[in-house]
Amino acid sequence: MKTRLFALLCFFVCTASAQAFDRARLDQYLETLEANDKAMLSLAIVKNGKPVYQKATGVAHAGEEQNATIHTQYRIGSITKVFTATMIFQLIDEEALSLDTTLATFYPEVKNAGDITVAMLLSHRSGIHNFTDTPDYRDYMTQAKSRSEMIKLIESLGSDFSPGSQAKYSNSGYVLLGFIIEAITQDTYASQLKKRITRPLNLANTGYGRAMDDSNTAARSYTYQDQQWSPAPVTDLSIPGGAGAVVSTPTDVAIFLSALLNGKLTSGASLTKMREMNQGFGHGLLQFPFYDKVAYGHNGGIDGFQSMSAVIDGDDVAFAVTANGMNYSINEISVAVLSMYYGRPYELPDFDQSAISLSVEDLSQYEGVYSSQQLPLNITMRVKEGQLTAQATGQQPIPLTPYSAREFRFEPAGIVILFDDYDDGIDHSAFTLKQAGGSYPFSRE
Repeated sequence: MKTRLFALLCFFVCTASAQAFDRARLDQYLETLEANDKAMLSLAIVKNGKPVYQKATGVAHAGEEQNATIHTQYRIGSITKVFTATMIFQLIDEEALSLDTTLATFYPEVKNAGDITVAMLLSHRSGIHNFTDTPDYRDYMTQAKSRSEMIKLIESLGSDFSPGSQAKYSNSGYVLLGFIIEAITQDTYASQLKKRITRPLNLANTGYGRAMDDSNTAARSYTYQDQQWSPAPVTDLSIPGGAGAVVSTPTDVAIFLSALLNGKLTSGASLTKMREMNQGFGHGLLQFPFYDKVAYGHNGGIDGFQSMSAVIDGDDVAFAVTANGMNYSINEISVAVLSMYYGRPYELPDFDQSAISLSVEDLSQYEGVYSSQQLPLNITMRVKEGQLTAQATGQQPIPLTPYSAREFRFEPAGIVILFDDYDDGIDHSAFTLKQAGGSYPFSRE
């Protein structure tokens, strides 16, 4: 229920005016992604709380000629956490609990519950192990679980570190926050979501825990395998709960984030706390840097769905991308969308170029450890089972596909690696990493 990034940066946008927004070019870009089986998605851009761009591509149900529309609903995964955090802060504003309230008040059997505060749950500093990282998660993810079953499951997980000592992403903490909302209000999460957020903001296409049915209102999700879209496994939404069970449209998500960041849903003090970052996490929000400004929002992933949404601080521009099929980098798509909206030059990708094959002997020339003065990580190139792989510090190795003797790509993360060349051929000792609008030179040590 989160997106793992290969590089350190999510996306950049420029600070220019959006007056030159080229809608036709953005239409062309999204249609090109669809035509080349790179993404099936829906996009919305909201300015001052009002939609200024909406477009859906692909199908809601593959093989049934049921096209997606701007009203099609998608599972938004971990963007749900922003809804959950917002309702927790509303309860704090109402003095129903505080950031210092301990988990022991509600669920004392969770390990270290007496030392875990609501603030720690919100900012991923509780130490509670993330249940989606357990080996058996995929064995039960499609089966319905009751509240008591989920609580017992989380109680059995133990702790990764002392509460408050560090930060580590945990869906478990947000499932518990969803249950805390229900315990305090003596009401369901779905009812509280409607009462506190969707009804006041008139978000008619947003709901909690809805099954993906056969109607036009809900999309099914897909993964790209063997040159076609194949149905993805379907998580029962009783499991992610307050961590990832909201279903919505990009327009609704963008309007919600715009309202939140404009102080329409919580007190100023609560919003300030939500935006306060520590080790990469706020209290319900993530922060994305761009030039001299920042954006606040969240990303999400569940089954074959991927999503990204943020508000450009100071501009009151919100965007949201929700996808039910992704064979490309959602971060790269975010770069393109925001670059085109702000009139920043952006080179449309060339999907006509075909991958090539290189011999193991040729690939071995690229092996080595490379470092950069611009990024605090090394990249190790190795040939494994006839394929060149790249492994960044602290990351898993990723396979690189050659498109020429100097260009390698990992398209799921929007990564392009270009080795230097000279008159007599390829310089295997240096390359440029391109991702999310940035270019970073690396040299072999």
